[in-house]
Amino acid sequence: MVDIRPGCYPFAMSYERFEPGHPALTPSRWRERLGQYWKLVRGDRPIGTLLLLWPTWWALWLAADGVPSWWVLFVFTAGVWLTRSAGCVINDYADRWLDPHVERTRQRPLATGAVSGREALMVFAILMLVAFALVLTLNALTIGLSVIGLFLAASYPYLKRYTHLPQVYLGMAFGWGIPMAFAAVQGDVPAVGWILYLANILWSTAYDTWYAMVDREDDIKMGSHSTAILFGDMDLIAQGVLYALTFAALALVGTRAHLGQLYWLGLAVAVGLVVYEFLIARQRERGACFRAFLHNNWVGLAVFAGIAGDLALRHA
Repeated sequence: MVDIRPGCYPFAMSYERFEPGHPALTPSRWRERLGQYWKLVRGDRPIGTLLLLWPTWWALWLAADGVPSWWVLFVFTAGVWLTRSAGCVINDYADRWLDPHVERTRQRPLATGAVSGREALMVFAILMLVAFALVLTLNALTIGLSVIGLFLAASYPYLKRYTHLPQVYLGMAFGWGIPMAFAAVQGDVPAVGWILYLANILWSTAYDTWYAMVDREDDIKMGSHSTAILFGDMDLIAQGVLYALTFAALALVGTRAHLGQLYWLGLAVAVGLVVYEFLIARQRERGACFRAFLHNNWVGLAVFAGIAGDLALRHA
């Protein structure tokens, strides 16, 4: 009988054949290894990067009152990919006891034993070191905030064992680029930056609850926790409240930043996109909930288009 307690891993015996330096690691095997690492960092699934990128760009454009400097834009855009990839690695490392028993995750490299836990930790460390090296080119406040961001990213995956609110913590971790962006551009984080951060926490909690609804039955069996389990039969109502609060916070951002008609048009489009999510996921089917989750990419794009378009028009 397989021991699936946290910390136990039933595939440990499969690691030996993949150790670096093993005679079997021919050039073709190295290509296979790199392919496994690419899957580990979700390089084949860019949706997470996009969901992290849009709020970061919201903040950069607002902080710069238009297009930010190209170096700052590069640092934060590259940092989004690096930190999201690192977050996926540490998430899979923390869930290596759970993922083999969840339908959607059982083919992940750590779940199958194709990548070892030690390899995963090495990949995580390399990604975070590169991201930190980029941050070191920015000001002291941004560097200091990045340390908090590292803690949030590394600790998030372990919350699902102890609390039903890992989605809220995900929003805190995913959105930390917002105060960092204001710090990098303006040297401080104004009130509008924190309101935008709150909006992202609410939005992330909402879209990641769609994601959690896909795995709800498996998570219940394995003793994992999520907002989808917490909300139960009230999940769609809770989702409605979360999205309503998200758009209320974004409306407050628009008011305080004195944004014009294009922003409000982008916000209206985003509202319409969310309504569509409820239409497709109203029966709570796994596939539909996953499509609703993916659909939030367009919500983030609509808000960004409103911000960028309005600021461009202001300075035309």
